[in-house]
Amino acid sequence: MHARDLVELAGLASMHGPLVIASPAALPQTSLERYWSASKCRLDRWGRTLKRLTESTADKDPAGQKRHDLGVMEEVLTGEVLVRVWTAVLVGHDRHAGSDAGTVARSVLVGQQEARNRALSLLVNGPAIGGRPAIELNQLRRRAECWSDLLVGYLNTTEDLSEFGADPPRARQFADDFRDEGTHAWSLLFASLRASFAHGFDFPSPNADLNTEIATSIISCFAPELFDSTGLVRSLWASRLLHATNETQGLIEALFCAERGTGEDRAVGVAAERPFPRRRFPR
Repeated sequence: MHARDLVELAGLASMHGPLVIASPAALPQTSLERYWSASKCRLDRWGRTLKRLTESTADKDPAGQKRHDLGVMEEVLTGEVLVRVWTAVLVGHDRHAGSDAGTVARSVLVGQQEARNRALSLLVNGPAIGGRPAIELNQLRRRAECWSDLLVGYLNTTEDLSEFGADPPRARQFADDFRDEGTHAWSLLFASLRASFAHGFDFPSPNADLNTEIATSIISCFAPELFDSTGLVRSLWASRLLHATNETQGLIEALFCAERGTGEDRAVGVAAERPFPRRRFPR
């Protein structure tokens, strides 16, 4: 599963997050454990790559290794969107259900922030990444941070979760916009999210297997019927995602690819003409 798809999943998690937050039912423990385990494994892989990059130079790395390293950087800088949104959802759920799912999520977020700081240090000081790739990665990072605040801002309309935004004051501003404008334009918002990241990724995701595991663990915390309302997941697909891990890679890719091919261009065009909320969408 590509890192781009995790950004789209963050949009879905934000859209349906309030229902999870308000639910008194406990979330599946196995899903929380899978989320923690897969996230920690991915953090370990990132750590090994980032450590090697601090000790290498651009000249001695082969082209294939360079693509792998830049793919890791993209994963680190954009993976924060889903991690922040899902942490906010789980912490909000804890406040209503009296559970401790947020402890797991906070642990993952701390690791994510550490990896991000190391990646940013490489962009500024690392000899292995520079020039045009560094500029493009920084642009991707800024876009991801702004979308993190917008999606957390949506969750912040009923519960104070702004602490999980990349810029908490900006997340609160987005929350105010949602309160004033309403949430009727979610389809346009989601189309804009996709458009913002449609061309922001230039390399394959080196950790597609763990990305899939993380996505599956999150989706399994939602009731399948929630996704039916948007047309993004059919009930059969959702059930298979919950119970057949060996099929998740193809199913999740089909989920996003199928939706991209059904009227997305028209929706993106409308979103560009009718920005929502009042503040411009991140670019």
